[in-house]
Amino acid sequence: PPDIDQTVRIVLYSLIFLLSVLGNSLIITVLVRNRRMRTVTNLFLLSLSVSDLMVSIVCIPFTLIPNLMRNFVFGTGMCKLVMYFMGVSVSVSTFNLVAISLERYSAICNPLTSRAWQTKSHAAKVITATWVASSILMLPYPISSTLKPFTRRDNSTGHMCRLVWPNDIIQQSWYVSLLLLLFLIPGIIMMTAYGLISLELYRGIRMELSTRKSSRDRQASTGSIKPGDSDGCYLQPSKRRSVMGNPSNSLIAGRMTSSNSKANLMAKKRVIRMLLVIVFLFFLCWTPVFVVNAWQAFDRRSAYRLTGAPISFIHLLSYTSACVNPIIYCFMNKRFRQGMLATFSCCV
Repeated sequence: PPDIDQTVRIVLYSLIFLLSVLGNSLIITVLVRNRRMRTVTNLFLLSLSVSDLMVSIVCIPFTLIPNLMRNFVFGTGMCKLVMYFMGVSVSVSTFNLVAISLERYSAICNPLTSRAWQTKSHAAKVITATWVASSILMLPYPISSTLKPFTRRDNSTGHMCRLVWPNDIIQQSWYVSLLLLLFLIPGIIMMTAYGLISLELYRGIRMELSTRKSSRDRQASTGSIKPGDSDGCYLQPSKRRSVMGNPSNSLIAGRMTSSNSKANLMAKKRVIRMLLVIVFLFFLCWTPVFVVNAWQAFDRRSAYRLTGAPISFIHLLSYTSACVNPIIYCFMNKRFRQGMLATFSCCV
């Protein structure tokens, strides 16, 4: 029924809007107020949160309200402005996700060579470039967007905020370009970067397991750790003699090493799982809307049948990324949670 359909849409859009605004506002507040958290990665996360906040504030209300009213009541000027900021916010958000994936790849897979350019000033330049590039890339939106009249079911005239292109070739070229620049290429870069990171971490896991196995084999064959059995990696030189001279200390050191090794393995496995989730959610959120846009460009008649509830939920799925990103990149991070508690502890 139409009433239930509208209610479900309003509830879902409102929920995503509130989660996105609250989550991203919280991240921006924590990163701005807490100087200790202004790292290179967190600068990219700050830019991502600003762009995601724009997505939720600009995109969600101006998609839901006209869809429910079947009329864009905000005027031509607002139509152009909304379309432009929608494009910019989505573009910046995507470019930031790519920048974060490349930054993490460099930090984990090439830590020595990346130190020279992994600075806050370099991060600021990259972030500025993403905003400038997105602002230029989306200039066709305010130029081509306008209000198109149509006849509603009650024979009254409504208006839709739509992009009007000079011809089909330009329209098709535009949507194919967006499909490549904002979806396929970023998706491939993220898959490659996170795939290489996962391989690097997986090699580390195998090495840790191999080290632990050889350590257990040595202990089983000798009954205890004797002088010369340990490579000294986990012992300070000043304490090595006392540890080796005392069997109980040797046992404690072995347990601590084993505990740290297990913690490292668990942490690496969690990171790999999180990277898989990031790539999966990127494609889940953005595939439908880019497919529909390309479909509309090449087969307008059949694509425009996809109106009302289906198109609303497709748009909603893409906007979900604005509230998912804070959860994945920040709230799942222990250091961020500690920083959040430190930031707001003075307010309690």
